[in-house]
Amino acid sequence: MSLLLATPLARVRRVVRALTGDPTSPLAGRTVLVTGASSGVGEATARAVAARGATVLLVARRAAELDRVRDAVEAAGGTAYTFVVDLTDGPAVDALVRRVVAEFGPVDHLVNNAGRSIRRSLDLTYDRFHDFERTMAVNYFGPLRLTMGLLPAMRAQKFGHVVNVVTWGVQVKSPKFAAYIASKSALDVFGRIAGRETYRDNVTFTNLRLSLVRTDMVAPTEAYSRVPALTPEQAALKVVRALEERPITVDVLPARLAEIANVVAPRLTDLVFSLADRAFPDSVAARGTGDAERLRSRDGSLG
Repeated sequence: MSLLLATPLARVRRVVRALTGDPTSPLAGRTVLVTGASSGVGEATARAVAARGATVLLVARRAAELDRVRDAVEAAGGTAYTFVVDLTDGPAVDALVRRVVAEFGPVDHLVNNAGRSIRRSLDLTYDRFHDFERTMAVNYFGPLRLTMGLLPAMRAQKFGHVVNVVTWGVQVKSPKFAAYIASKSALDVFGRIAGRETYRDNVTFTNLRLSLVRTDMVAPTEAYSRVPALTPEQAALKVVRALEERPITVDVLPARLAEIANVVAPRLTDLVFSLADRAFPDSVAARGTGDAERLRSRDGSLG
């Protein structure tokens, strides 16, 4: 079947399944590897894909939390395996790839979900170059190394799909997110280019540009408590749809409009974002004052 028709036909099949009561998902019988699976969007995604009949490989740094997620998946009748890996450890990522391919064969779907978020102004970052290094290590080089390791087997079996969980910030380009959005933009662009090189092998990429999700990662930013946000379960449904339908990009209307405004009226948008930047100051955690350690998210990210 031509990949040009893959996404429209996937949507048609989803409608047909809904109308006929057929619960079968394209994920049934597939192997799905999810990074950052110990909490938040990763955990919710793991539960959702397992419920659709996939074997889910759970990857994260925290063994106890991974075990908890695996037990929950199995209690619901699913199948899951855990792998404790720090994605910033290159040799550990390489070892993970070798083990997974040896034990499970080619991975059918990869969800690059693990990430580090940081919201800090440039004023507070001039002497913190490590903010950029650490963010790139987690958000770009880690998933890049894992993807590159798994791609050969995907291409050899003539099937594979990679979902890069990025951010609507790659379109909006919000102040105070220079380190975070730059790292996610790198992954976004890589996925788009890689998808063109692997197209003839039926290996596709989706860049899932999520809006704000209510997780521990965003907790340190006080302002976020007052704005609408997705739940991890709502975000996971978007991941599942991306896995099933394999679109090139998933985004939201406000981000599309911001992207257009950035092109059509760049200086006007600069003014608007400059005013917004002043209206929403750095968080307590970003300033490093007060009870900053308490405000750190569980994966070490700062708001």
